[in-house]
Amino acid sequence: MRAFDVLPASQRVKEDMWYAGTADAVYQNMDIIEDYGARYIVILAGDHIYKMDYEIMLRQHVDTGADVTIGCLEVPRMEATGFGVMHVDGRDRVINFIEKPKDPPAIPDKPDTALASMGIYVFETRFLMEQLRRDAATEGSSRDFGKDIIPYIVKNGTAWAHRFTRSCVRSSKEEVAYWRDVGTIDAYWKASIDLTDINPQLDLYDRDWPIWTYAEITPPAKFVHDFDGRRGTAVNSLVSGDCIISGGYLQKTLLSTGSRVHSYSELNEAVVLPYCDIGQGARLKKVVVDRGVNIPDGLVVGEDPEFDARWFRRSDEGVTLITQAMIDKYLAGR
Repeated sequence: MRAFDVLPASQRVKEDMWYAGTADAVYQNMDIIEDYGARYIVILAGDHIYKMDYEIMLRQHVDTGADVTIGCLEVPRMEATGFGVMHVDGRDRVINFIEKPKDPPAIPDKPDTALASMGIYVFETRFLMEQLRRDAATEGSSRDFGKDIIPYIVKNGTAWAHRFTRSCVRSSKEEVAYWRDVGTIDAYWKASIDLTDINPQLDLYDRDWPIWTYAEITPPAKFVHDFDGRRGTAVNSLVSGDCIISGGYLQKTLLSTGSRVHSYSELNEAVVLPYCDIGQGARLKKVVVDRGVNIPDGLVVGEDPEFDARWFRRSDEGVTLITQAMIDKYLAGR
């Protein structure tokens, strides 16, 4: 049994043709998908964070005989203007699909709430392949599930909504059905920093539904030096294995595997990817530091917006992305 086949973006149709959209990405790998011989297929987004039992959604798809079943979030109606919204009847059959409506249709039993698409779809594999071939032959299509495939099926077939609350997995410590789109730097930073809360909305420590991820065998994290102003300290932070906090201070920070934080440095609301080196006296606030970055001694980011925007990538919400290429440019130009 194969667990995963990882298929990087490629040019499988023509040498000058990358994936044109989400539907095209599946279309260009149809031969591999069909080789599995699976009767049903679940399409998922790669930049969302949530815990869900897909079997419940799959059972609904089979029981209703739908052409497509669409995972949906219940959101306040006027907050759904940035989503694809499902207009459903009293049984949750989709009557209409509206992309980013100014006046979102309400759920019949909840007039102040709308159903927003999560970008999760269940199809019978053979039916999906037929739709992908049809869409590929349709002039003017953007080759996208949300813009092309789903609206066509809603209009010409049967589509049912699946409410996320029915299949969301929650521990006793999770009060709400957790779902986050982390497709932007701001969203990724916020979802990461939220994990430093005393009781975060996403429970990483739920042993009944463990989150399996890549794990290295590393020595434990280490905190050294114990002098005033030079004390290895982490408060409300997550620190991974093989990290050494050598006289530095962390506040609401995620420090990934193999990173080093040197004396007199301060990290506040920082998301630091693996194998970074934070130099002495550096101060970083509200940042995302890319993998393998060496932060030079004394660098200050997060206190001067003009400086941050000049040398690094600063978002509209004030989150600064730091990569090694940006550091090299800064060192060469200062």
